Amino acid sequence: MLKCIVLCSVLLFGVLIGMQQANQGMIKMKGYNDPDFQGAFQIDSNETGDVEASILGNEVTSQDLQKKQEQLEQIEAFNIFSQLGKQFANIVSSGVSSLLKIVTEFMDG
Repeated sequence: MLKCIVLCSVLLFGVLIGMQQANQGMIKMKGYNDPDFQGAFQIDSNETGDVEASILGNEVTSQDLQKKQEQLEQIEAFNIFSQLGKQFANIVSSGVSSLLKIVTEFMDG
């Protein structure tokens, strides 16, 4: 599961970097900077020192991140698929080990 999350994160950042490179390539092809073309992700700071971030034109705020964290905590509190996956893994593991025991007893005897 951890490998899958890491790979998806790497692919996501790869896509964002690719979009940024494509944007820069379009600017170079046109020969001038068009304000309608924006980067895939932008980080700006305003006069008060607050940092604002936007990904694909959508602003990301700390409140959004807090809401997402609360949603993840609620999902993790009751995750039936995780429990079913663990039970299925235990059943398969015990089935394979009993099958191997039968095969080894057959080979020895």
